[in-house]
Amino acid sequence: MNILLIGGTSSLINHLILKLRKEGHRVFLLTGSKYKKNKYEKVFERYDFPYEGDYLREIFDSVSPDITVFMGAFDSNYRWQEEGREAVRFASNLMNMLVACSEIKKGRVIFLSSDAVFEGDYEEAICEDETPSGKTFRGTTLAQAEQICANVRKNWEMDVTVLRLAHLYHIPKSLEDADNLPAGMCIEALRDGAVRADESHEFSLLHENDAVEYIYRAIHKQEHQYDIYHLSSANAVSEVKLAGMIRQSLNQNIGISGFSGVGGCHILDGSRFAAEYGVQEFCSPEKYIQQMVVYMQKHKAVFLENKKEKTPFFERVLKKWGWAVRALVPFIENLICFIPFFMLNNRTAESQYFANLDFYLLYVLLFAVIYGQQQASFSAVCAVAGYIFRQMYHRSGFEVVLDYNTYVWIAQLFIVGLIVGYLRDQIRAVKMESKEMEEYLSGQIQDIKDINSTNVRVKEVMEQQLIDQKDSIGKIYSITSELDRTMPDEVLFDAVEMMERLMGTEDVAIYNVVNGDYARMFSASSKKARELGNSIRYKEMSVMYDALKEHRVFINKSLDPQYPLMANAIFENEEMQMIVMLWGLSWERMTLGQANMLVVVSALIQNAVLSARRYLQALEEKRYIEGSRILDQEAFSSLVTAYYHAKERNLVECVLLQLQLPKNTYKTQGDKVSCLVRNSDYLGILDGGLYILLTNTDCTEADFVKRRLQEHEVQSEIMEYMPV
Repeated sequence: MNILLIGGTSSLINHLILKLRKEGHRVFLLTGSKYKKNKYEKVFERYDFPYEGDYLREIFDSVSPDITVFMGAFDSNYRWQEEGREAVRFASNLMNMLVACSEIKKGRVIFLSSDAVFEGDYEEAICEDETPSGKTFRGTTLAQAEQICANVRKNWEMDVTVLRLAHLYHIPKSLEDADNLPAGMCIEALRDGAVRADESHEFSLLHENDAVEYIYRAIHKQEHQYDIYHLSSANAVSEVKLAGMIRQSLNQNIGISGFSGVGGCHILDGSRFAAEYGVQEFCSPEKYIQQMVVYMQKHKAVFLENKKEKTPFFERVLKKWGWAVRALVPFIENLICFIPFFMLNNRTAESQYFANLDFYLLYVLLFAVIYGQQQASFSAVCAVAGYIFRQMYHRSGFEVVLDYNTYVWIAQLFIVGLIVGYLRDQIRAVKMESKEMEEYLSGQIQDIKDINSTNVRVKEVMEQQLIDQKDSIGKIYSITSELDRTMPDEVLFDAVEMMERLMGTEDVAIYNVVNGDYARMFSASSKKARELGNSIRYKEMSVMYDALKEHRVFINKSLDPQYPLMANAIFENEEMQMIVMLWGLSWERMTLGQANMLVVVSALIQNAVLSARRYLQALEEKRYIEGSRILDQEAFSSLVTAYYHAKERNLVECVLLQLQLPKNTYKTQGDKVSCLVRNSDYLGILDGGLYILLTNTDCTEADFVKRRLQEHEVQSEIMEYMPV
């Protein structure tokens, strides 16, 4: 195909030229500048003209491109120092080129945009249908350019595709080339010994090699389903994490200064492009960030002082004339090998045993087999010269030239050498083609394996749903509706067991929010679920709290042991009441679908829990002895029974303390005792005596409570209780 690239010199356009040439396409280049100082890779034809000229039509007519690629956001002809002026020039130049392209009525157009068209904070990955929100001159200009492409596509019926690239990065070779965020942070680390990182800025890095591969896929495939695609990596990274990679690669004590900026979450969703073109990420950020840091540290003066790196004389000569040296090596080797064959031929010419052995023929065959036709021809010329020189020992040159045996021997030499060389070249070409085909098919097999593994996981999930319908809304509602028939004191305990059944894990904990900072464990199903402790300062768990306060499910994607694998908050009147935490989930189940299921289950359980709370609050005056915080016999007995039933199911730990107090002092001493225990503990009458129910407490912890009461002259004793 004839492919026209339009853009200023950059690492991206040079890598794209190399890729297209390697794939056998004819590449043309419009540089956008009349000066020939910029360095590009070699192309079939190069046009050094600005974009504003009237000759664009002649260029398009001459090239007749099948594909035209505008570098757009990555065109180095636009520096964006004077943003207003550059914005006007960018839009007018784009329109000028689209008009010229439309007049030839041939080929497709690809415009490269970037994630600069989005600003602000996005909770989820940004899809292609999201409306651009750029506020800077550059972001607004790119959004307008995309709109121009859409209008041209609609009104002029041109095939115009927009590719948005997410946070492109590469290893810079000069200070001017360090135009990406990782390179800028690396320069800051080398210069200041510290890196400033926006804690709120999260994005997806795209290496230049991956971008070139993605763009080539879009060029190579003739048909496409959509008009706009996001080219993005699968891995999200934050500025803080990126700064950590740089510090680790530098092997120095580099400080990281975090600040709360307005960067927000900018992760482009590349699933549409991946689904249609079947691509995958090859360049991991960890590996290539380390290579970038090592290179920039080695050439520190280039990036900090903007010095031109002085190449040694030998390297400069090799770089300029290396192609000639590489081309001459086979000829030099040929001449060197000619000498021993010439000597062997002279020594054996008069021998009766070796006179019929033609060393020159062996010499020609050797180079034909090793190098092919070209060197076979050169070695044949050398052999002819050596043969004539040897014959002139006994005859004149005129006699040798007139001897027909000389021409027969020369014909024999060239025929054998050229035929063997031709066969060698053909075999080598077949091997090269087979190797390329093998590499291509191996890549296809790997892609098929990846797709198949995804399909197998989806199939297994769907099969499981069809078998037991565990995840159906009807099944979930039928299970959670059982809470409506549960005693109010036991609702939360039963809710933990239902969470186990519905979420497929044995590690569930429910915490009650007791004040603005603390959450107190109400119930937990396992030792793993109790590992955070009975009381937590949930606001200090910033990563989880930030998600919960925005009514989002927290998913521990980094598998941080300080957090549960999944958590969700239950609200009432916009105030957080409870936090549900899950552990023991497999990585495959930590998905958006599972998070949505947790929201649904929590909402259904919330109805029963809040109804039970309102019921208990409505009966609060009847449950307590008048003028005190002491539960009466009926209410306290029901509460203790519920806790001990839960204890038998390993859902909670509790201890019952009997207070050694006279009956007539219950009210007066009750207020005193209430101040010595937690808000989550209960004081009540049972079998005519005054008791304390210590929730989420074992016997060891109960001994501390006993000693505290004893210090205030209140004797107590741990009692065994058998629930009815």
